Amino acid sequence: MKLKQQPEDFQVEELTDVVPTAQGPFAFYRLEKKGWTTPDALQAIRRRWKLDLRRLSYGGLKDRHAHTIQFLTIFHGPQRRLTHHAVTLEYLGQVAGPYTSRDIRANRFRLTLRDLTPPEVPATQQALEEVRTQGVPNYFDDQRFGSAAAADRFVAKSILLGHYEDALRLALAEPYEHDRAAQKREKAILSGCWGDWALCKERLPPGHARSLVDYLSHHADDFRGAVSRLRPELRGLYLSAYQSHLWNRMLARWLGGHCRPEQLLAVRLRLGDVPMHRALEPAQLAELVGLRLPLPSARLQPDDAGAGGALMDDILREEGLQREQLKLKGFREMFFSKGDRGGLCLPHALAYEAQPDERHPSKQKLVLAFELPRGSYATLIVKRVTT
Repeated sequence: MKLKQQPEDFQVEELTDVVPTAQGPFAFYRLEKKGWTTPDALQAIRRRWKLDLRRLSYGGLKDRHAHTIQFLTIFHGPQRRLTHHAVTLEYLGQVAGPYTSRDIRANRFRLTLRDLTPPEVPATQQALEEVRTQGVPNYFDDQRFGSAAAADRFVAKSILLGHYEDALRLALAEPYEHDRAAQKREKAILSGCWGDWALCKERLPPGHARSLVDYLSHHADDFRGAVSRLRPELRGLYLSAYQSHLWNRMLARWLGGHCRPEQLLAVRLRLGDVPMHRALEPAQLAELVGLRLPLPSARLQPDDAGAGGALMDDILREEGLQREQLKLKGFREMFFSKGDRGGLCLPHALAYEAQPDERHPSKQKLVLAFELPRGSYATLIVKRVTT
């Protein structure tokens, strides 16, 4: 069974109620892309239009491997269209404020599961019916953890533990599955001459990594200072990835304590297996529907956390951390966001259809369509129904 062989096999459309007008300081755009991450597309737009990062605002990060449509605003942005390789930016009008995740009503997905054998089709359809009524746990999926090489190799965790050189090495030199050719070459240079900053500077092309190496060549291995100079968007990704990993562990622990063993199915994510529920009783399902767990943060007050606070402290303890360390003292503009997240992801308007797979003779495909609340992952549903 295969998913996302082509971007056309996985399509995501952001749904919003924002209506542009003729007035307002923020230009509103529709961004369509194939084969690009949202940060990569935004960086290309910034370069083409020579924009400061702070002028851009968007709602969420969309999958590199999908054909995606989302929206963004640019403060006093150009009122014109931009096309750059597989990225298209269409100007829609003006709005009064920046576009953020709060403006997303839902995301609409259309995806294709291919290379199904005849016995796999009814089994997958049965699993889809289970998901229709009971949903899936609302984990953060693999797309959130592109900056993590493994479950214990998070840039943010190294920062919290005071291991600043390790954090910088993870950020600059650790290889990742989807690195482009230029990134691979840059990381190979850094890995080969790490610590010899003059040689690194000589071999690296101009860019962010070279600027950090230049800083180190003049500041006696001040790794903490170099970490604080990582690009703001990268720092945000590193913090949100580790916070999401901690939250996933909290939800997994909660499910393990509220479901019987036969009600749990182990589903493989890139950083390890997680439990997903099945055949919950009405009272259990109602409790999961109402579950909201806090995002791990030092800004969380004891009386705000409830049972989630105890879960958070348990998970932090197992990670070798305490809640106090989440404050990131001494780092300007680096903090874990405060908030919570629902424990259940329940798809809306789920529909599916079995058809012959034109790419695999004698095999079948399932074409799925559904909507999910913002922040939920369609790939979790795929993993649940194909496990």
